[in-house]
Amino acid sequence: MQKRALTLSVAGSATLVAALTAGLVANSHDVSQATDAAGAPKKAAVAPKAGASAAKKQEAGAKKQVARTKALLSGSTTASYFWDDGSGINGDTGAPASGRAMQKGLFASPSWPLGTKVKVSANGRSITGFVGDRGPGSPSHRGVMLDLDTYTFRYLLDGKTPKSKYNAGSSEGHIKGLKWEVLEWGKGAGKKGNPQPL
Repeated sequence: MQKRALTLSVAGSATLVAALTAGLVANSHDVSQATDAAGAPKKAAVAPKAGASAAKKQEAGAKKQVARTKALLSGSTTASYFWDDGSGINGDTGAPASGRAMQKGLFASPSWPLGTKVKVSANGRSITGFVGDRGPGSPSHRGVMLDLDTYTFRYLLDGKTPKSKYNAGSSEGHIKGLKWEVLEWGKGAGKKGNPQPL
């Protein structure tokens, strides 16, 4: 009886040892998995580098944008206003020379290439438009080197909107000391560089 109990006890111990060993192996596997899981954040830590790279690309893009909007040429002049749409009103000489319809942001230059992108500023206000017509005529020989559309002229003058596109609605017919900046040269007919009289 004792012999048999001892045998059973030894067998039970063997089973227990086997069970414990299996448990340890399982636990070892869990620890290995935990280690892998713990290692995952290290891989995730690469993400900030990717984020930093994206931020650098965005910054480079912003710098390129600034470079694109940087003035190629700048200066100041006296500006007048016009609205030529073929109506014949106020000495209207017909549709703009560029072939584009008269519109807000369309300026006339005596010499710049048609399509030239220009930023004009006065009295703390700015508007970006384009050269779509030729002018002023004889006034360009007296230093009036830009004709602005009626709406741009009035906005730069006092921040208001004219009641009529043909008349700025102000006793002022010129803006002196208007700052201009060429942002991009047009591909149409004309000459790059400082404005020349018509």
